[in-house]
Amino acid sequence: MTQTKDFLLEIGSEELPSAPLDRAAAQLARLVEAGLDDAGLAHGGVRVVSTPRRLAVLVADVACATEAAHSVMRGPAAAIAFDADGNPTKAAVGFARGKGVDPADLVVREDGGKDYVFAEVDEPAVPAEQILAPLCERVIAGLDWPRSQRWGSTHERYGRPVRWICALFGDEVLDVSYADVTSGRTTRGHRVLAPGEHVVPEPSAYEAVLEDARVLGHEERAARIREGIAAVESELGVTVDTPARVFNEVVNLCEWPTVLVGRFDEEFLSVPHEIICESMLSHQRYFPTYDGDGNLTRAFIVVGNGDPACSETVVDGNERVVRARLDDAKFFFEEDLKHPLEDYLPRLETVTFQERLGTMGQKAARMEALAPAVVSEAGGTEEQRDHARRAAYLAKADLVTQAVVEFTSQQGVMGGYYAQAAGEPDEVFRAVAQHYRPRFAGDELPEGLVARAVAVADKLDTICGMFAIDEPPTGSSDPFAQRRSAIGVIHMLEDMPQASLSDLIDASLDAYADQGLSFDHGAVAQRVREFFLGRLATMAKDEGIGPDTVAAVSAASVIDPAEFFQRARALERAQVEDPELFEALAGAYARAANLADADLGCDVDESGLGDAERRLLDACVSGQAAVSAALASGDYEGALAALGALRGPIDGFFDEVMVMDDDPAVRENRLRLLNRFAAVFSGVADFGALGRGR
Repeated sequence: MTQTKDFLLEIGSEELPSAPLDRAAAQLARLVEAGLDDAGLAHGGVRVVSTPRRLAVLVADVACATEAAHSVMRGPAAAIAFDADGNPTKAAVGFARGKGVDPADLVVREDGGKDYVFAEVDEPAVPAEQILAPLCERVIAGLDWPRSQRWGSTHERYGRPVRWICALFGDEVLDVSYADVTSGRTTRGHRVLAPGEHVVPEPSAYEAVLEDARVLGHEERAARIREGIAAVESELGVTVDTPARVFNEVVNLCEWPTVLVGRFDEEFLSVPHEIICESMLSHQRYFPTYDGDGNLTRAFIVVGNGDPACSETVVDGNERVVRARLDDAKFFFEEDLKHPLEDYLPRLETVTFQERLGTMGQKAARMEALAPAVVSEAGGTEEQRDHARRAAYLAKADLVTQAVVEFTSQQGVMGGYYAQAAGEPDEVFRAVAQHYRPRFAGDELPEGLVARAVAVADKLDTICGMFAIDEPPTGSSDPFAQRRSAIGVIHMLEDMPQASLSDLIDASLDAYADQGLSFDHGAVAQRVREFFLGRLATMAKDEGIGPDTVAAVSAASVIDPAEFFQRARALERAQVEDPELFEALAGAYARAANLADADLGCDVDESGLGDAERRLLDACVSGQAAVSAALASGDYEGALAALGALRGPIDGFFDEVMVMDDDPAVRENRLRLLNRFAAVFSGVADFGALGRGR
């Protein structure tokens, strides 16, 4: 039975930033496991322990040595390997060198009735220590940091200066050195609660030693913080807001967390809760609390990393910090309110949207023209058009207010508060507040037609402008978030089935042309439509719609989101319910399309048609009428059913008729009939794509 020991590598450093720490932890596990596997050293599970001051990997049941191996490798034929005098040729020498043996040690054996040279190599077992020590040094150097540091007199780099290395194989210290730091069997405890070195007798005791030294791993810290937050929620009857990104950062800021409760002055509750929460979450990493009605409360959560006995002092200090931050927020808000939102508009001419696309003031003017058009397309009222125009006019004004300059993520939100304070109608100030939505995947959409119209106008203006100056998103660059904007537009237009995205693209480009931007309107519009079609296809596939179905619907060049998804879902359902029918239709369509000659047109001479040809023509005429009526009413299931009725006539046609007749006139007439048959499908989907998908 193979003897095994546990392995530990701990890299101790100055405090590491949160996001790079998480990335390095994932890299550490991969690098160590790959290194062990490449060396042929058997091992058990690989687990990483991380804190702000350390990255450690624990590997269970590492073999004490690699397995000895005896391998026999065949080389060139003996006749090629040796000359007439029996001396090794270049072929033999090269083969021997490649296998690490002397040419004189090659042996000749028969294999398949022919003599070949063979090299026999004995690979002795390699002690694990000889593998693990250099592996540790390679792993430390191989960790990739967004920004690394160099310190002392050496050239090695790391995310922060390395202060200690603990490297153990069983109870033995591995000889590891990096940046003038040599390994030992000690770790270091919490800076305040258990400072100094702590001996680790063996890897299996590592986490127990850490806990005695008041240090917990990532999972344990996260669990302790959640337990503390749950206790506060129960005691105070509140809900604590813990955004995942901020929560994970807080976990990576401490080694022995203590959940504490602070409170800010009641006067700050008059300030919009969004900037209070951003101040606490983004600047201080505190967690706000809400009462049962969803209102912000004075209590906030602080996660301490010091001595719990000093909690009152810690809370007092954090309350002082919060008071100063919120006092700034309150001042900015009150100063901004001294002027109506409209007064800030002239200053937008000093803010650049994009160098070639003008200022934010010009963007607001284009939105002011486009937002009412969105309302009209969606069938809104004249009042909604006026509200959309007004909201678009005011939408960007808050960018130059003091609160938004300080709390940039609250753009739009603060504008909504200022518009409300200025007495704007409900639909207007809500549209101003929500027009940046959706900001990310899963974000809420703006509420109501007016807000969505302004949001569509904003996002579509950005997309069309960037395409007009030939700066679409690339595989590695999308600084204006055009893909995310397109997805947002699609989601919003799904609820506006009457709206024509194609018409809105034209209207947006017209606004740029009116501004004086020079571009080829038709070519740019087509590229924007293709861009949206690509987003629609991706979203449909993400929804689980088959790629062949997506390709078939995309070929119809439908870009109105509601129609695209309705067509795709209807076609997907139809294929599931009657796969044989649609496979046969796809095959028949492909056959007809391959034979058809578009240059001949679809005007069939009915005078000499046979029975099978007559039945197909009649089916095409009635089918075209049924398909057109179904598409006009949005009945895509009905359109597909009408296509299904063509199966019998087209099967009969191919069974009974020789399309490529010797008589040119007969042949061309039959090709026109096939053109007529294919044309019935063209407005629904590309059934040839369905055939290819199968």
